Amino acid sequence: MVKIGIADTTFARFDMGKAAIDELKRNCSAQIVRYTVPGIKDLPVACKKLFDEQHCDIVMALGMPGSKPVDKTCAHEASMGIIICQLMTGRHIIEVFVHEDEAPDARELAALMEKRAREHALNVVKLMFKPKILEKEAGTGQRQGYEDVGPARI
Repeated sequence: MVKIGIADTTFARFDMGKAAIDELKRNCSAQIVRYTVPGIKDLPVACKKLFDEQHCDIVMALGMPGSKPVDKTCAHEASMGIIICQLMTGRHIIEVFVHEDEAPDARELAALMEKRAREHALNVVKLMFKPKILEKEAGTGQRQGYEDVGPARI
């Protein structure tokens, strides 16, 4: 059975892990292991532990960087750590970050966080169970959390 890891944070202002797990349960049969850490810079180690200790096949890393310049730097550092973890393990980590300044207020932020978490959970399902769907979607301008932009035309 496929094992999916969910690494999420307490810093986020919406329970993205819960939304992702709900979407995964609706769309596939897999064992799900959740590991919650304080903030986004803790996510790379959480992902590595989910691979090494829990033997996950794929991991989602969900977090919310703040809106200040230092938060952007922290998000970049966390992303680099996540990339390194992917290279070290040879496994996918679907990074699902929603920056606090992507929405004008808390309500819209929560809606964006839920939508992006759910849409990326569907990407996990496609990667693990239906990779041909991703091939069909190549070049189609898919966006998670926002409306798709469509393909560019020549």
